[in-house]
Amino acid sequence: METPVEIEFQGMQGRPTDRELILAQIVRLDGHFGRITACRVVVKAPTPHHRTGAPFNVHIQLALPDGREVNVGRRPALDEREADLHFALNQAFKRAKRALQDHVRRMRGDVKSHPVRQSSGPLG
Repeated sequence: METPVEIEFQGMQGRPTDRELILAQIVRLDGHFGRITACRVVVKAPTPHHRTGAPFNVHIQLALPDGREVNVGRRPALDEREADLHFALNQAFKRAKRALQDHVRRMRGDVKSHPVRQSSGPLG
């Protein structure tokens, strides 16, 4: 990686074990692709007005060569297991790995793209 990893905790204090888990996940991602130039991870604590089961929000931004980016945010479906920080981090990095794999396939041309159809008139 060309730049240092940015890890930000919002609404909470990040423990050293949390940082180590995030760094280990980033190393694993970089091992799959090897050309990640920068990475930023933002972990948002659950809002205090929730009593129980509020999920952590984990956002991952990966910078790739040629100005390309892969952004992974929280899924819209609520999963009560994401109230556990380590589970939320693992799920976010799994989504990041899938998004990175999809992006790499598109870059290599492995994904079939359909040609754009030219319309001959207002209704096609």
